[in-house]
Amino acid sequence: MRFALLGSGSEGNALVVEAGSTRILMDCGFSISETVARLQRLGIPPETLGAIVVTHEHSDHIGGVARLARKFSLPVYLTHGTLRSQNGAFSGVNAVEINSHCDFSVGDIAIQPYPVPHDAVEPVQYVFSDGARRLGVLTDVGCITPHIETTLTGCAALVLECNHDTVMLANGDYPYVLKQRVGGRFGHLNNLDAAALLSRLTHDGLQHVVAAHLSQKNNSRTLAVQALCAATCWPESRIAVATQEEGLGWCEID
Repeated sequence: MRFALLGSGSEGNALVVEAGSTRILMDCGFSISETVARLQRLGIPPETLGAIVVTHEHSDHIGGVARLARKFSLPVYLTHGTLRSQNGAFSGVNAVEINSHCDFSVGDIAIQPYPVPHDAVEPVQYVFSDGARRLGVLTDVGCITPHIETTLTGCAALVLECNHDTVMLANGDYPYVLKQRVGGRFGHLNNLDAAALLSRLTHDGLQHVVAAHLSQKNNSRTLAVQALCAATCWPESRIAVATQEEGLGWCEID
């Protein structure tokens, strides 16, 4: 089992996970040409994708999904609320509505959706598994719930949102309303809250930790990595960072 990120940030997000003969894309906030180029960078022909799973309706996550699905005849899995929010934009797409509390499978990959607090209609995040190992993804979340912690316990790899540093956000040039939204209970996770969660999830079998969805204005790679290192007692070299432009290359889960 392995995973990679095509890009992570407010300008576009996509993650690909592979197990056995199945490849799944989580979200797609890029144009078709940009998505294809980023897939090719990872050695993935787009026609080999098996499906797209969607977390929520914000454009940096869903903006390219319908077009990509139509072009390559891909089924799209998303909640009823997310689909309803699209006002017909998914016409002609094989859109499969999922229950945020019910697992499902696509080929060789088992998928566990779970609800998260975020300012969207019916947002979810996902845990992916090949039956032996689990990859937990958590981005676009304002605060941690007991259900989130329980769901992510025992994962061999974690992709965690480290959106902002609270001091940088407070002292930055965002309007007050936007600062309140980003830092609120339905906004985005800050470095310290991500680290606090990670400290409770760290275990001997944890192989990969990826800091994702970093704000270009209100965070830095150094601050995010330092926070996660403090939570794990790992050296900085073990914490990966997914970027907006480069994403993150393949990570193998043994």
